[in-house]
Amino acid sequence: MNRRLRTALGAALTATLLATAAPAPARAHAPDVRPTVLRLPDGFQPEGIATAGRYAYFGSRATGAIQRIDLITGAGRQLSPATGTPSLGLDVDPRGRLFVAGGTAGDARVVDTRTGRVLARYQFATAPTFVNDVVRTGDAAWFTDSNRPVLYRLPLGPGGALPPADGFGTIPLTGAYQQVGTGVNLNGIERTPDGAALLVVQSNTGLLFRVDPATGVTATVDVPGASFDYGDGLLLVGRTLYVVQNQLNRIAVVELNRAGTAGRFTGTITDPNFDVPTTVARALGRLYLPNGRFTTPPTPTTPYTVTAVRPH
Repeated sequence: MNRRLRTALGAALTATLLATAAPAPARAHAPDVRPTVLRLPDGFQPEGIATAGRYAYFGSRATGAIQRIDLITGAGRQLSPATGTPSLGLDVDPRGRLFVAGGTAGDARVVDTRTGRVLARYQFATAPTFVNDVVRTGDAAWFTDSNRPVLYRLPLGPGGALPPADGFGTIPLTGAYQQVGTGVNLNGIERTPDGAALLVVQSNTGLLFRVDPATGVTATVDVPGASFDYGDGLLLVGRTLYVVQNQLNRIAVVELNRAGTAGRFTGTITDPNFDVPTTVARALGRLYLPNGRFTTPPTPTTPYTVTAVRPH
């Protein structure tokens, strides 16, 4: 082989090796076009939120209507019409059933998220009552009452079967929890990280409590340096508890131990679009909060929105 041919072959081999070793060009990330502010119907007065997949459900404290919004497109539609009684805290199960706290009506409803049909209704109490929030556990749905020192337990049978209309229990709270005055007491409710107990926040004292679901005995959750004034909705993700503080326009973030007896305050989340957010749910890597706008006089044309933020 002559020198000129060897040189040409060497250059070609070097070019091939360099091309093989070169890293592939970085793939461009598609922009996140999901809206960070979602529109609810004017005059809606939102309170609760629950999410399933790409959809979120919102209850109206004014009329009881329930709105469904696509979190990717922002498109919304009415799932369930006005009932004349409030729809406050919400929780949705894998069977497509929405559990709804009924506020001053003292009741709870279970709504089919496919048809909007009311599957069951439970009358927990009569005035004075304010059934405020709900969380599901493995065998029950639990509801708080802001006007009474109790929890309502709605037992779920095999396959999640709903009980008859009178098949609920009322669990009086004892121990550290004390009802204070006539303002909003018990509000948001969640499970502990180990699933063995419940967590509730008392709005007018800023205290967080752990509740033994079998006995109703309560103990204060020890979170040094933290107060949860105006505490509203709760959300547990792993061992991270998010506490919405409505009038303060922020979310307190707490890292709990597994039993939920103590925690470490790690910071707050705020956003310029918060306008007295009430409750919080997680979907598609974001936290979503409806703005209750409690400091804005409500009218039929008052606009209402939902804000999306990144979790800590």
